[in-house]
Amino acid sequence: MRLRHSLAAAAGAAVLVLTVPGGSAYAAEGGFSYTYIDSSGEEEQVTLHDPPSGECVTLAEAAQEYSQPPAHSPKNRTDSFAIVFTNADCSGDEFTLRPHTGGGSERLKLRSVLFA
Repeated sequence: MRLRHSLAAAAGAAVLVLTVPGGSAYAAEGGFSYTYIDSSGEEEQVTLHDPPSGECVTLAEAAQEYSQPPAHSPKNRTDSFAIVFTNADCSGDEFTLRPHTGGGSERLKLRSVLFA
């Protein structure tokens, strides 16, 4: 009788494990905004809504190191820490912005971000 209950419990646990979504689908809830200079020299602002967590996000508007200036003035209004990087692909110098209220001035330059 105990063996039957143990097997049933193990089978139930296996079903739960297989039906729970993986961690890669998790997103930082909220918005992350930054400012960049467009091709005509005008400042534009972009907001990433519910960005993916644990994945490097290279900012398309600032990705090319030699032809585009880096983005600046990040504002982290997500529920996760945002680690901003001076280079694309989450490389170079880094700076961490706290959840909900983290931000940087025009002096904080970035080309990619990772939400942790």
